[in-house]
Amino acid sequence: MSESTNLPGWTHLYSGKVRDLYERDGAASDALLVVASDRVSAFDHVLSPGIPGKGELLTTLSLWWFDRLDVPNHLLADHELAAAVPAEVAGRAMLVKKLDMFPVECVVRGYLTGSGWKEYLESRSVCGIPLPDGLNNGDRLPEPLYTPAYKAPMGEHDENISFEQSVDLVGEADATALRNASLAIYAQAAAIAEQRGVILADTKFEFGRDPKTGVLTLADEVLTSDSSRYWDAAVYAGAETPEARMASFDKQIVRDWLAANWDSAGTPPELPAGIVEKTAARYRELLERLTA
Repeated sequence: MSESTNLPGWTHLYSGKVRDLYERDGAASDALLVVASDRVSAFDHVLSPGIPGKGELLTTLSLWWFDRLDVPNHLLADHELAAAVPAEVAGRAMLVKKLDMFPVECVVRGYLTGSGWKEYLESRSVCGIPLPDGLNNGDRLPEPLYTPAYKAPMGEHDENISFEQSVDLVGEADATALRNASLAIYAQAAAIAEQRGVILADTKFEFGRDPKTGVLTLADEVLTSDSSRYWDAAVYAGAETPEARMASFDKQIVRDWLAANWDSAGTPPELPAGIVEKTAARYRELLERLTA
């Protein structure tokens, strides 16, 4: 698997834990190239080896969702530019327009799990939003919750914020638009997933504003195994314990193995081949379940 950042015709702008961003060389261009790598991260570390085929699986799933969501997105349909996408990243690259990005990560939670469950145990709330007593880990929430986060500069941790704090960041009109769009997309996507026997427990979106039209635009990856938590609906319904129903279609296998085999000191150990293949299989299974 090639992870080179040297792509002919494109200038490398930066690399995150999973994706690399490029700008087209030459005259002023509105085109960016978002490339999903096979890198896998956990506990703020990029691990070795990567997950073979992961970048292509994530990109394929994002494109599938963009095609079904009733919202403007950042994809470019410029065939001339598309022909210039280097062969070495074909299948795992998205050609997109430049946007003025909002510094808000738009998280929607439909089920009580993860960090939300930990907070609920302490305060009967999620991100400060009160919830009723009597909920269990993995329970469906009375209604989906919008819990934004501040997108910190690269290398720093994102920070959960209240809706009121998001208003301070971007203004009331944009904060409301981000919340409404996020909840609407989640509802549509959750219904589509449910038809395929899959539960969309939670997800996160990123938006920007098209500088030419002013339109709020969905950006980055969308509804992938890396940005969302998916569960098998049949397993969820038949499991004997709350924890058993939440086997997710993502890198949880990696997290669990690392938590059991690393004390968080120094460099993480290399992932065993069996863990890598099991994780790749879960990514593939989700794509097949949703797109079949």
